[in-house]
Amino acid sequence: MDYYVGLDVSLEATSVCVVNDEGKVVREGKVPSDPEAIELFLAEWGVHLKRVGLEAFSFSAWLFSALDEKGLPVFCIETRHTKAALNAMLNKTDRNDARGIAQLMRTGWFRAVHVKSQEAQTLRVLLSGRKALLGKVLDMENMIRGLLRPFGLKVGQVSTGRFEARVRELVAGLAEMEQIVEPLLAARAAMRLQFARLHRMALAAARNDRAVRRLMTVPGVGAIVALTFRATVDDPARFKKSVTVGAHFGLTPRRYQSGETDWSGRISKCGDEMTRAMLYEAAIAILTRIPKNFKLRQWGLKLLKKKGLKKAATAVARALAVLLHKIWVDGSTFRYGAPKRGRVARA
Repeated sequence: MDYYVGLDVSLEATSVCVVNDEGKVVREGKVPSDPEAIELFLAEWGVHLKRVGLEAFSFSAWLFSALDEKGLPVFCIETRHTKAALNAMLNKTDRNDARGIAQLMRTGWFRAVHVKSQEAQTLRVLLSGRKALLGKVLDMENMIRGLLRPFGLKVGQVSTGRFEARVRELVAGLAEMEQIVEPLLAARAAMRLQFARLHRMALAAARNDRAVRRLMTVPGVGAIVALTFRATVDDPARFKKSVTVGAHFGLTPRRYQSGETDWSGRISKCGDEMTRAMLYEAAIAILTRIPKNFKLRQWGLKLLKKKGLKKAATAVARALAVLLHKIWVDGSTFRYGAPKRGRVARA
């Protein structure tokens, strides 16, 4: 007889539930969220485990890899599927969640999530840290602008390098304001310095990755966009068709069809938010800042006239995701006006 395991994982403890082929609970308990403890709990029982499931979240990648190395048939389940299944339970508890996941493992009504490699996770940490630090720098600059405004002091549009000099120029002669602004400017300078350090690390990572360099041959796709796409997709082979990549990043419209009702709504936004934002940013660059024409841009400009910039940029972002995946898979590079056959990516 086969047995199925559900793990409801938290930072400190994990609820474990084991069910048999008939769905009957045969063992359950709570152990520390540690691969050794989970393996011991399951191994000391000595039964054949067919599937072990846990819900995808930030902590699950490490736990999944550790359990997989121990030879357990572990699966990481998509969060939306898990939530939909567990909502049927009247009471939400860790014990009930583990039971629900175990039943999902038994029935097979789940979608396994790709767990990223160590390299992709490290690259993702670099990009996330860079983005977070940039946001804090911009927040600091906006705060300084806001503090000066009640005194009639307007920083205006200045370059990044001129910002500090402009602020000092405005508060010159105001002793109290100079004392207040000084630590704020020092904090901004320190954050700018560390942001530049992370940015250089990202550029170095892009230079050292052959696939990223090929992705960057597409107009509008810079190092950060290509790296983000690289870190999120991780393994291009997990997409059998390039056309499905756009849907994976939530760039396809939702659809509702029931009886006589059939409509398409806004994009689903169910994929990775950072990658979706990067693709949208690249699409905006293609439509507004790339001077040379190519097929994707011409198609996007036609949509822009009919649908407006936002909808056109979303469509171009979806097509761009497909193009980047094709370039990654076939080892080609982008060429303006390339022929349809051969190993060169089409424009």
